Amino acid sequence: MTKLLSTVLISSFALMLAACSGEAPEQTQGATPASSMSASKKSMPEDPDLKARYVQSCFSCHGTGAGGAPRTGTSEWDSRMAKGMDTLLDNTINGYKGMPPLGMCMDCGEEEFEALIRFMAGEQ
Repeated sequence: MTKLLSTVLISSFALMLAACSGEAPEQTQGATPASSMSASKKSMPEDPDLKARYVQSCFSCHGTGAGGAPRTGTSEWDSRMAKGMDTLLDNTINGYKGMPPLGMCMDCGEEEFEALIRFMAGEQ
C-alpha cells in the first residue's frame, strides 16, 4: 500500500512539473520564485471554494510564473484578457502552450474556470 501511495505521489508531482514546462517569458526571468510566491500568497481568493481550487490547480504555475504562466494579479494578464473570455476559456479547457487541458482542475466547469481567470487577472 505504501509503495502504491509513493508511486501515485511521484506520478502526480511529475505531472505538475510537466504542466509547468516551457520557457519563462522575459518579464518573469528576473523575478525570484520567493518574491513571486510571496506576492501571490498575499492575493488569495476570499471565497474558500475558489481559494481551494486556485491553490490545488493554479498556484503552482500562476503563483510563480513557472513555464511562462502569467502570474496572478499582474499586468501579464492584460493582453490575455484583451482576447476575451471565450478565448481564455477555450485555452483553459483545451490546453495552451505549457498549460494542460483543464489546467489541472479536472472537475472544474466553465463557471469555475471563469472565476479563476478573473481572480488571476485581478478582477476579483
